[in-house]
Amino acid sequence: VRFANGRLRSPDSLRFSVYRNRDTAHPRKRHRRIVVSETERLCYVGHNFGSEVMKCNSLCRYFVGVLDRSSGQMEVYNAEIFNMQPLLSESVGNGSHSQSVTAQVQPCLGVPQLWPWLWNKQWFFRSLRCIRCFNVCSSLVQMDLCIEAFGTSKQKRALSSRRMNAVGNDVVSTAVTKAAANVIDAKGVTALMQDMAQDDVQNISAFLPPCHEDADRPEHVYKFEDILSPAEYEALWVPAATLTNVTAEEMAKRVEERSYCSFVLEELKFLPADERSRDHKARCLWFLDTLIKFSHLKVIKKKHPMGPECPHIISRKLMKNFTLLTYNNGSIQNLISASMKAKITAYAIALALHINNFQTDLTVLQNDMKLPESRILDIAKALRLKVSKAKGVPGLENDQNHKLGTLSLPLPMQKAPEGQRKRKKMN
Repeated sequence: VRFANGRLRSPDSLRFSVYRNRDTAHPRKRHRRIVVSETERLCYVGHNFGSEVMKCNSLCRYFVGVLDRSSGQMEVYNAEIFNMQPLLSESVGNGSHSQSVTAQVQPCLGVPQLWPWLWNKQWFFRSLRCIRCFNVCSSLVQMDLCIEAFGTSKQKRALSSRRMNAVGNDVVSTAVTKAAANVIDAKGVTALMQDMAQDDVQNISAFLPPCHEDADRPEHVYKFEDILSPAEYEALWVPAATLTNVTAEEMAKRVEERSYCSFVLEELKFLPADERSRDHKARCLWFLDTLIKFSHLKVIKKKHPMGPECPHIISRKLMKNFTLLTYNNGSIQNLISASMKAKITAYAIALALHINNFQTDLTVLQNDMKLPESRILDIAKALRLKVSKAKGVPGLENDQNHKLGTLSLPLPMQKAPEGQRKRKKMN
């Protein structure tokens, strides 16, 4: 054995008792041992099972050699190392248990006689969750010891978590308060508020397209290449061909079936006559429609979530840039979280700006992406857009109260979200 709190002055005077589990048929329980010892002041307990068992016994083997001095021969026996923990009886004061080591420690008498009685009383094993355990173990430490020996796996996990989190709340609170006071005295409240606002702006920028604030033209603020790379743009030629050559009859059928979102259906009515410009706008509209439909998903289980007609490079872009990897039931899944949906919205707005000469109807995008108005307005303001009111296209939802987002230079100052808006008073 070894003692956790140091070395004993007179170890030869100690007597040890070893108890084993009576269930010798069980392959794991039959090797369980409990070693107890008692000095004039303390009781010590060690065991080779539970959450606090020593790892050295599983990593290597130990032996004890017994030398017969008369014959000069030594017999070697298998051995285990037991870590003897002092069993402290807690003093009660002011209605709470004192766990301070410096508190007065009373000798824990009768524990060696308690263990065999516990082993023999099988009904005690099944009733650890009830109040009888408190009648046997008069203190919290003794109760924890019983849980270690006879508790269920759930009880042992809870005990281990409680011990790991057993930190003095008063000490932590005092340390945090002192550290906060030192920081405030050193930097000042105004500087801390500015740092917090800057951190919020940086967190918002992580989900926005790269912004070039020193651009001299609106199309250079959010560059088209940052939204669609040349290889991705080239891959859109095949799926966008159906939009480039759409006829009036096909257009009416798509509007009736609502096979595309409202924003795309409205823009298809104004495809330019020039072949190159028409192809460019069709590619942008097809990718924008794919982005909006992709934002409606939650957990992606299919290899090609947008169908076989979606190019492989576009599917890889969606999965890599707009999803989070999660683990569920031992398998990896792609999840579109709230932050990823905000990122998709930001890229959709930036692409819509390139389609509509850097002024777009935010309300139509909001309805297509099924977002609250406050959410899309926060994202638009984070993109440095000027939001104004306008009348929407007749026939669309809320055509009288639409919000327009305009990207113009110079860019307005970026501000962090102000948090939850105040509720309007009801008259």
